[in-house]
Amino acid sequence: MQPSDLHSFLEEKVIQYNRPDFIELDPISIPHQFSQKQDIEIMGFWASILAWGQRKTIINKCNELIDWMGGTPYDFVMNHQDSDLKPFLSFKHRTFNDEDTLYFIRFFRWYYQQHHSLEDAFAQFLSPDDSNVKKAIEGFYNFFFSLEDFPRRTQKHVATPKRNSACKRINMFLRWMVRKDDAGVDFGLWDQIKASQLVCPCDVHVGRVAQKLGLISTDKYNWKVAESLTKELKLFDAHDPVKYDFALFGLGVEGYL
Repeated sequence: MQPSDLHSFLEEKVIQYNRPDFIELDPISIPHQFSQKQDIEIMGFWASILAWGQRKTIINKCNELIDWMGGTPYDFVMNHQDSDLKPFLSFKHRTFNDEDTLYFIRFFRWYYQQHHSLEDAFAQFLSPDDSNVKKAIEGFYNFFFSLEDFPRRTQKHVATPKRNSACKRINMFLRWMVRKDDAGVDFGLWDQIKASQLVCPCDVHVGRVAQKLGLISTDKYNWKVAESLTKELKLFDAHDPVKYDFALFGLGVEGYL
């Protein structure tokens, strides 16, 4: 496929999938249950971290957390008593367990006692001149695990480019929070990170479609490959390259492979 044809093809698929119909069966439906910024951030982050496995199961497990928080995540995080944490001792999604869950709640409470938005946890490590969010994600990882006696096992659930991870789930969360358009899928709540700095979420599903389209040439999906894919997508839209995540993911869903 010629570059101009590929560009047109991807633009068509963005239009097809970047629409409210996309929300219902995707983990982004979880933060879309809320209107308060902090609720969106908390459950957006949690939904993205839990986003592996069947989408239906991911959504159900996130709704379980929301139910235990009385439908108000931010209020629960800030005002819960120790006795309110008892239900969370039974939470499990794949290898994410109660110890990880309680640390997330602990971190959110500590963080929001000092900050209005989770954006600062990423943006404080990023310069406007940085080409992408690598430093923001690396800095956030260290910051997230800066509390005393954090559980070592929880580190495997929050990715960092320093381990050469593609950081698919963190990049997806950042897409949700940063991208601004009129489609109604991504939230566009944050202003300190530019859409042009985002890196395309890259996992085996997106990666296989990208490989078939000639955007990448490997089936090893790590940080360097995610950067390489984003660089290719910037040739089509330098200001908003990760909008093509909708196209690549959608093509995988509709059986393009």
